Formats: sequence, structure tokens, C-alpha cells
Amino acid sequence: MTDDVLYELREPGIAVLTLNRPERLNAWNGGLATRYFELLDQCAADDAVKVIVVTGAGRGFCAGADMDTLQGIGASSGAGGADAAAGGRPQYHTTLIPKPVIAAVNGACAGIGMVQALMCDVRFAAAGAKFTTAFSRRGLIAEYGMSWVLPRLVGNARALDLLFSGRVFLAEEAAQMGLVNEVVAPDQLMDRTLDYAAELATAASPTSMAVMKRQVWGDWDRGLIPATDDAIELMKASLRRPDFKEGVASFLEKRVPAFQPVDTSA
Repeated sequence: MTDDVLYELREPGIAVLTLNRPERLNAWNGGLATRYFELLDQCAADDAVKVIVVTGAGRGFCAGADMDTLQGIGASSGAGGADAAAGGRPQYHTTLIPKPVIAAVNGACAGIGMVQALMCDVRFAAAGAKFTTAFSRRGLIAEYGMSWVLPRLVGNARALDLLFSGRVFLAEEAAQMGLVNEVVAPDQLMDRTLDYAAELATAASPTSMAVMKRQVWGDWDRGLIPATDDAIELMKASLRRPDFKEGVASFLEKRVPAFQPVDTSA
């Protein structure tokens, strides 16, 4: 068991995963990656978990790949080290987790750390938090799916600027570009993120969120007609689930809904 990522389950069903190498600004390495993805899978399988929040310990979210890891890969002149640093999962693994994953970006968010934040479903950032793709300044390319996700969030021109230049930009600019959903004062970041997570955990159907997450990520490369046709079938299925009746009843009775745990077969 490693402490590279801390796990805490909070009411009402919020799992908080904290990247925990604060002395290195939570720099990414194989051990941290492996534990992070293990915990994501654990959260996916646990009915007590309805929403997942990811943040960093100390002053940073994740400052990118650990320089010791990069030096080791460079010395070996092979891709094996890069595969090990990935943690045995594709970096888009977060998008396959059937529960909302929310990033609370509390500080430096660079390189593969930025990849992790962008693969989350929603992002809150502390005012003044620094972002950078960094890859071009290390002689690298747009790694681990960054070339896919970044243009879809900010458009091609902005994405190429951020990738070519590797420049540092702040949370405020990230919000203007649509890279983060909201900028929050640093001392209020976790409270705001947890409040949002609690709203999802108490008011939204876990199965509805799982299906919608699969639709949004999966439909990004599809045309309107197949996406709409699939949505019709998914809607018919949702009308047959107990959550639909509970959602209507709780609204009419003005009470908090009691939805079923996520149905991963939906």
C-alpha cells in the first residue's frame, strides 16, 4: 500500500483522491499513477461512492512528470519507461469511470498533470493556479491524449498555441478559454468543489449521470444522426428504470430523491 494517493470517503458519497507527493508538487511517476488508477477503479465498484473529487496535497495539483522519471527514460532511450510512468492504464481511463470525476486544481498543473485534469469531467481551479502543457519545452509531443482532448475544450488555434509555446497561463485565462468551469479563491476551492459534488450526489441519478457521461465522451467523434438515434433508445430504457419514477415522485413530493446505485449495464 502506498501513500502516493490518499483516499477519503465523505458524506454524502464523495470520494476524495489526493495526489500526495507535496515535496515534489505531486509530480507524476509510476507509483503514483498505479495507485491513482487503482483507486479510481475501487471508486467505480463501490456503491457508496457517487462522485469522485481529485486534488493535490500542498501547493500543487500535479507539476507534470517527475524529473527523475524523465531522466531515467532518457537514459534508457526506450519507451518502456514511458509505459511504466503511465501506471498500466490509458490516460483516458478516467473518462471510462461511470461516475462524475471532478478536478479541484489547487496549484501547478503541468504536462501529464494537465492531462489528468482535462480527463476529468468538470474542473474547478484556484485563482492564480498555473497551467502549462510543457511538452514542447522538453522535446516531447502532445502526450497521452492531450492532442485529442485539448482542441475539443478550447478549439484548434488555442490548443496549438498552448502546445507549441508551452507557455504558463493562469486559471483565469483557463476559464476564459473554457478549460476550467470555475475559478475560486484558493481558500474556498475545496468547499466549493465539495458543495458541487454533494449536489450531484444527493440530487442526481447515478445511472443517469453514468449514461450521460458515456454519451458526452463517446459522441464527441460521432455524427448528429447516430448520436440522436442512440439517445432515443437510451431514453426509452431510462423511462423503464425505477429512477424515473423516483425522480418524478420526489419532485412532486418536494423531497430529496432516493435513487438506486449506478447501474453499469444501463
